[in-house]
Amino acid sequence: MKEKNIILVARIVSLVFTPFYLPMIGLIALFIFSYLSLLPWKFKLNVLLMVYLFTILLPTLLIHLYRRSQGWNLVDLGVKERRMVPYIISIICYFCCYYLMNTLHIPHVIGCILLAALSIQIVCAIINVWWKVSTHSAAIGGVAGALIAFSFKFAFNPVWWLCLVLILGGMVGTARIILRQHTLSQVVTGYLIGFLCAFNMIIRF
Repeated sequence: MKEKNIILVARIVSLVFTPFYLPMIGLIALFIFSYLSLLPWKFKLNVLLMVYLFTILLPTLLIHLYRRSQGWNLVDLGVKERRMVPYIISIICYFCCYYLMNTLHIPHVIGCILLAALSIQIVCAIINVWWKVSTHSAAIGGVAGALIAFSFKFAFNPVWWLCLVLILGGMVGTARIILRQHTLSQVVTGYLIGFLCAFNMIIRF
């Protein structure tokens, strides 16, 4: 019974902290804690809606349809050889969102979050050709990297927020290991990929 409860909690953590939420989390933080909070609410809501459509709704729907067409469950989709098409789907969706942002002349500081998430997806997809890494850990690592990069750019102390993100990162990584979707090395590597990609992409803007 205890083991079943642990597995249930691990599944909930994996579901709640899905990699697709990274851009939304970053944008909401920017709209609340940076000078972008001065932007009109209508503009912020429109941007969030566009990001939700292209980075959460569309990838989730298309990957679900692809999985159903192949007759696979979520565990089947976790096999390394079957992850490339979902990677390609998400990369195309993220790129379309970034292209639309540029077309609409949305501030670059917003677009850099999409670039950070896009770079994480691309690096993970390339590595996946040879070795499976955790995109869940990469996403939460990206949040940590983006947080530190923005703390340099906007001159604020990120310690308490960073502590929270590190705790969440530990929870997500542990959940993926409990569910036997990844090994410890795959979780740690994914986290480092996310951290470095997000930090380097954002600090350059």
